[in-house]
Amino acid sequence: MDIILSNSSGKPIYEQIAAQVKEQILSGTLETGEALPSMRLLARELRISVITTKRAYEELERDGFLENVPGKGCFVAAQNKELLRENQLRRVEEKLLEAIDEGRKGALSLEQLQEMLANLYQEV
Repeated sequence: MDIILSNSSGKPIYEQIAAQVKEQILSGTLETGEALPSMRLLARELRISVITTKRAYEELERDGFLENVPGKGCFVAAQNKELLRENQLRRVEEKLLEAIDEGRKGALSLEQLQEMLANLYQEV
């Protein structure tokens, strides 16, 4: 499991971990039933606190991405890909609505917003 953390990111480390694990699950890199490293092992590999990995795993479990089996560890939960995709689309739509609202407050045109989105999308 590849996780890259950025200290310069505005996101907390646990959110960075959770987002990258979600992405790997949704892309199929991590498959249903696959074991994840223990919280302690992941913390050691990333050189972070166990509390941070615990928080990331708890968030992933709460969102239905992981199953915690006491005494055995955490595993990738079975996913309804269409439901997950719909949820992701809804979250993106909410963020885009926020961006549109901010753009209108700044008197930006649709073309300016589209250009900004295209430029940002290529940078990431």
